[in-house]
Amino acid sequence: MSAPSWENLDDFLQDETAGGFAVPAVITLQGAGTRTVWGIFDDPYLNADLGEYEADTSAPRFTCKEADVDGVGRGDYWQRLDAITRQPVGPVYSIMTDPQSDGAGMAILRMEP
Repeated sequence: MSAPSWENLDDFLQDETAGGFAVPAVITLQGAGTRTVWGIFDDPYLNADLGEYEADTSAPRFTCKEADVDGVGRGDYWQRLDAITRQPVGPVYSIMTDPQSDGAGMAILRMEP
């Protein structure tokens, strides 16, 4: 596999079946319609102290090309697609914020189950 060109974000978001990290997902928009987007799904564990209480939770997020999520916002829904059959798999997540741009063409969608 040749070294990816960071100028081309599609090189960075290669399919996980081809040795990359990206997975396909379908975003269901509130207004109507769906959109298939490739990106990297991450669901880190969080442990927050709230005074004498501890909150154990996760913080699912999806990193993708900013151009692919233009018009996506709070209240839309995200679900991973199987890379081969393109059928929905796993839980449906609600998108909690508008896409958060990193200034380099990528964006993060913060979600919750």
